Amino acid sequence: MKIVIAHLYPDLLNLYGDRGNIQCMAMRSRWRGIEAEVKEYRLQDAVDFSGTDIILLGGGSDREQQIVCTRLQDIRKEMQAYVEDGGTVLAVCGGYQLLGHYYDTPDGRMRGLSLVDLYTEQGDPRLISNVVLQSEELPYEIVGFENHGGRTYIGENRPFGHVVHGYGNNGTDGREGVLYKNVIGTYLHGPLLPKNPHVCDRVLQHALERKYGISELAPLDDTQEREANRYIVNRFHAG
Repeated sequence: MKIVIAHLYPDLLNLYGDRGNIQCMAMRSRWRGIEAEVKEYRLQDAVDFSGTDIILLGGGSDREQQIVCTRLQDIRKEMQAYVEDGGTVLAVCGGYQLLGHYYDTPDGRMRGLSLVDLYTEQGDPRLISNVVLQSEELPYEIVGFENHGGRTYIGENRPFGHVVHGYGNNGTDGREGVLYKNVIGTYLHGPLLPKNPHVCDRVLQHALERKYGISELAPLDDTQEREANRYIVNRFHAG
């Protein structure tokens, strides 16, 4: 078995170690005997959606987002088809914002891909915090770090998690991130997946189920990873 992981524009979107998510997905696949091929795409490259199982769209500054946004408009239809066909996407911070209809910044409106029904507006002050989330769909809390000026509103979509510490999408509605089909959008850096192996396995399982019909992953010994996750949870959420 083999999965292909596409890292879109890592030279522009790799804020706060988002590349670590790629390394985590690849290693947790290989530890299970699953070949993992990582393809890095630059702006000038044509993205092979038909040969891709997982896409990572990381975070960057507003300037870098605008550059990427312009390029993504050229491949919006292909990426939309990939998403609607159940393709797996992890979009972090700036990448998350680009999933929606738009991001209103002090310099004007940044047009999004409209892959998910959400939008983002600039706010003040920046929302900076360690984060702890709870999710009905995952067995353990989700932890990470957020640093964003945008306030994202996801309407009737499901959130990635419910905030028990931190700010989340907009600092007011108690929700963080978004889930749509096999897409996860989130503000959590750190990077996200090494701190949350259960989230990494969710991403891998979705990709493998779509490609091979595999609905359950072979277990790994995550004792140390869970202890590290629990330490963060206990530090920032005594409840």
